[in-house]
Amino acid sequence: MSEFQSPGRPPRLDGQAISHYPSSNIDQALLTKTLADALNNATVEARRKRRWNIFFKLIFGVIFILIVLGLLADKSLKSGGIQIDDEGNIVPRYTAVIDVKGEIADNTDASAARIISGMQRAYKDAGVVGIVLRINSGGGSPVQSGYVYDEINRLRMIYPEKPIVSVIEDIGASGAYYIAAATDQIYADKASLVGSIGVTAASFGFVGLIDKVGIERRVYTSGEHKAFLDPFSPQNAIETTFWKEVLVGVHDQFIDAVEKGRGKRLNVRENPDLYSGLIWNGEQALEIGLIDGLGSTATIAREQFKAPFMVDFTEKEDPFAKMMKELGMGVVSGVKAAFPEVQWR
Repeated sequence: MSEFQSPGRPPRLDGQAISHYPSSNIDQALLTKTLADALNNATVEARRKRRWNIFFKLIFGVIFILIVLGLLADKSLKSGGIQIDDEGNIVPRYTAVIDVKGEIADNTDASAARIISGMQRAYKDAGVVGIVLRINSGGGSPVQSGYVYDEINRLRMIYPEKPIVSVIEDIGASGAYYIAAATDQIYADKASLVGSIGVTAASFGFVGLIDKVGIERRVYTSGEHKAFLDPFSPQNAIETTFWKEVLVGVHDQFIDAVEKGRGKRLNVRENPDLYSGLIWNGEQALEIGLIDGLGSTATIAREQFKAPFMVDFTEKEDPFAKMMKELGMGVVSGVKAAFPEVQWR
């Protein structure tokens, strides 16, 4: 090796120096075989993982397809009037049950659109021998209740051979009783709450509060009484009288609908508070004539309709559509989060 060498360069070895290095004891052929086996094993393992991934994806795909097909088949069977009991037997006669639960209002489970849709399907189904409105509601919109009331009367005229009965569970009050009054008969439990034939409109008055706080209320209208329901303005005697007349008119419509539906079964003379908005339990309601008897949905289906097998005709949101809607809302939320500067209206 040269005595003087440029800095930064590796030392040069001459042939004599190389000849003094010991030879490797590793078998080159064995090393090659070991590396090849390791590569082969890694390749086989990767292929195996890919196969299992494909297998599980196929399994989940098949399960998803079967679920969708099952839902479609069940919907198809129901729409075609074919009902099967737990033992696999076809049931030719059955009772249709439609739920009226919660607040009666637009875009709720007890909206007029959903109740009416369920009733129409039940009336058109050849296997349905009777219909039960299973009520558990404290009321709601008089407009929505009126829609259902009118549709019940229309369907009863078209299908007089199919009775429709209301069964009140925990509560059937106000707009819910309005609907029940249109059916052929009304049943309830002895502890059910029934009635509340009245109309209410409630709000608050904050005039004194804003005076104490020192807030000046500014309302601009193009009509003399346009803001008559404004809670931050003092009451006006003329407007108060007018609003009471509006509510009395709606109350009269309610009373008229109940009397047309219940007829002579109501014991109005001995119960002057019948239309006062009070509510009674099932036993009291039976004495007054608000209901026709005590019983449950199963009792009516078994004893009155002679069709104990019950089929739920309640119009519900399709689970697949609901899932897609929720997925869509999730995507929209993600986009909103990603682009906060965009104004969504």
